[in-house]
Amino acid sequence: MTTQPDMSAGTGTSAGTSIETNTGGGVGTSGHAWGPPVSAPPPEHVPPAAATGAGEPRQPFLRRVWRGRPEDPRRVRPAFLGLLLATAVLYLYDLSASGYANSFYSAAVQAGSQSWKAFFFGSLDSANAITVDKPPASLWPMALSVRIFGLGSWAILVPEVLMGVATVGVLYAAVRRRFGAAAGLIAGAVLALTPVAALMFRFNNPDAMLALLMTVTVYCVIRGLEDGRTKWLLWAGAAVGLAFLTKTLQAFLILPPLAVLYAVCAPVPVRKRFAQLGLSAAAMVVAGGWWVAIVELWPASSRPYIGGSQNNSFLELTFGYNGLGRINGDETGSVGGGGGGGGGGTGMWGETGWDRMFNSEIGGQISWLLPAALILLVAGLFLTRKAKRTDLARASFLAWGGALLMTALVFSYMAGIFHQYYTVALAPYIAAVVGMGATALWEERGKVWAALTLAGSAAAAAAWGYVLLNRTSDYLPWLKWLVLVGGLTGALGLIFAARLGRRLALAAAGLGFVAAVAGPTAYTLSTVNTGHTGSIVTAGPAGAGMGGMPGGGGGMRGGFPGGGQNRQNGNGGMPNGQQGMPGGGTGQPPTGGTGGFPGQNQQGNGNGQGQNQQGGMPGGGTGEGGMPGGGGGAGGLLNGASVSSAAKALLSKNAGDYTWAAAAIGSQNSASYQLGTGKPVMAIGGFNGTDPSPTLAQFKKYVTDGKIHYFISGGGMGGGMGGGGNSGTASTSSQISSWVAANFKKVTVGSATFYDLTQPAGGS
Repeated sequence: MTTQPDMSAGTGTSAGTSIETNTGGGVGTSGHAWGPPVSAPPPEHVPPAAATGAGEPRQPFLRRVWRGRPEDPRRVRPAFLGLLLATAVLYLYDLSASGYANSFYSAAVQAGSQSWKAFFFGSLDSANAITVDKPPASLWPMALSVRIFGLGSWAILVPEVLMGVATVGVLYAAVRRRFGAAAGLIAGAVLALTPVAALMFRFNNPDAMLALLMTVTVYCVIRGLEDGRTKWLLWAGAAVGLAFLTKTLQAFLILPPLAVLYAVCAPVPVRKRFAQLGLSAAAMVVAGGWWVAIVELWPASSRPYIGGSQNNSFLELTFGYNGLGRINGDETGSVGGGGGGGGGGTGMWGETGWDRMFNSEIGGQISWLLPAALILLVAGLFLTRKAKRTDLARASFLAWGGALLMTALVFSYMAGIFHQYYTVALAPYIAAVVGMGATALWEERGKVWAALTLAGSAAAAAAWGYVLLNRTSDYLPWLKWLVLVGGLTGALGLIFAARLGRRLALAAAGLGFVAAVAGPTAYTLSTVNTGHTGSIVTAGPAGAGMGGMPGGGGGMRGGFPGGGQNRQNGNGGMPNGQQGMPGGGTGQPPTGGTGGFPGQNQQGNGNGQGQNQQGGMPGGGTGEGGMPGGGGGAGGLLNGASVSSAAKALLSKNAGDYTWAAAAIGSQNSASYQLGTGKPVMAIGGFNGTDPSPTLAQFKKYVTDGKIHYFISGGGMGGGMGGGGNSGTASTSSQISSWVAANFKKVTVGSATFYDLTQPAGGS
């Protein structure tokens, strides 16, 4: 019989109590005040019926929701529900400040709410000209919400918040099963307070759904490792398949460590393990492949063009622009794509290397507790080194730790497009390792090595928090000292936790934890207190992510400093030691932002015109002292344009007589007008303006058939930045822009320029 340690303090075991390997395998936390792990056997002195609640009258549903499992202490379920409620309140706070957030995806959501065909394909407009450059799964919840509640910021973003709350809940459930409720609560709190998580679970990019599905995948694998039932592998495969329909190959990053882990550690015979993995793979193919098969078999002439591809193929998009191109940098059709990314060091999208997750561009987004997590991961594996093959505690460390290391490794060395917000994928893994490792070492604090390691992880979190806070020295300058002093004091107390009284030991642990999360909490509060718009966004106060363009690792080196970075950098972007162009805008959709690039008017609606044979910005000419091609520029690429009431009125007039009220180069440009008018606007060339859709011949036919009313000048990157054809050859979007400017009547509304495609140049 296992002696029940004194856990009246609410966490950990009494000093000197060691972790045991029980019949379920793994960390024995049977005396936990927050309740035993679900997989732990009931204490021998408690009858099984009493331990499970069998034979008791069934309680009302709401009481069962509040009370939780009968074997749990009464405070466990209220604490968990409180965590979920606090997360929801935090993420819902001032949610509408972000407006339409990323108007690129909001336009697709609007289209999907108006057309089921657009909903299925993920089209940018309800007339189905072209799709977004991702599969559509992440758009579906938002589109359904808009169908029910109407187009608006809350209808678009609340589904993302709910995904964040669900991710916290799933993470809690996964960690709690083996390590107890305290570990689950720590993990859930760490996740909720991670700055990049607070950013992306309030934003409409695909990363929110991806993070949820990856967390569900690890949870299902751990459940499978617990009892060996095939259904959990099937659910894991289905989750990965749906994640593939969210962000393609990024969903597969965690598959190698999880597959190897199950093949080695599952509590079933070897033959059955591999059969289960085969069935899981089949479930993944079915869950993710049905949509791909339909799209590839659907006649191309009757479906929208696949955005982001150069050959109208989703498979090309998957393995090129959104696949291997992200690894090696050879992303034909992207901003600066098609040229390869080099072998490491400094690439077009920032510095690569082992320390990328810690650098000045990425560190403040995700790495606050990463040093502590790595220490705790090694400690957890050392702690369970002598456990049997099926030990669930060790398997849990390997599952979450393997997912963390694999994802971080790929992110650190990928030479293609990389933005700071991608790192939200790491947040659940870091949080899980911290929750598991901290509680496991706390139970072993009577051993010198465990106490020193736990103290070391607390000291590392405090020291690294100080470094990160010092990078934004003007933001709460006093906080870094509190974090450092508080964390080191807590670490000192943890060294002697076994000798201190219960209250002092808990005070030391609490102080260390508060110091560890104080920095990310401050950044998270700054994040939720500010609206975020555009294509590249970062969490925390101004300067925390260094902009996302040159000088800000998520962006393209040698390109456009600041690059339309959201609310903080509307006048020149973040500093990078270079003379940059005024950066793309600070406003909120649908009004876009002010302060455009040269060749752009103040509202970001480019007004250059003329020939563009230099591979520059579509719109022609040299703009007004800007880059060749004028118009639009990177401001139009990364942020939407401002749409005046006069422009809305112009495009809305007789719009029902046309398939598209207008056409614009680049998806952000078209999205702004579509969201502003509620009418379909064709995105020529997709996101970057570099996709060969429509061709000049196709566009001429649309115009001849009376399907497009206006052409909006400016926007996108055309052939100048994205590999839109051979060097010296104008891109498709540039050809269309030049043809329109030479043949149709220009209409100026305020500072925005349109061409009436029903009126020849010189006509009345």
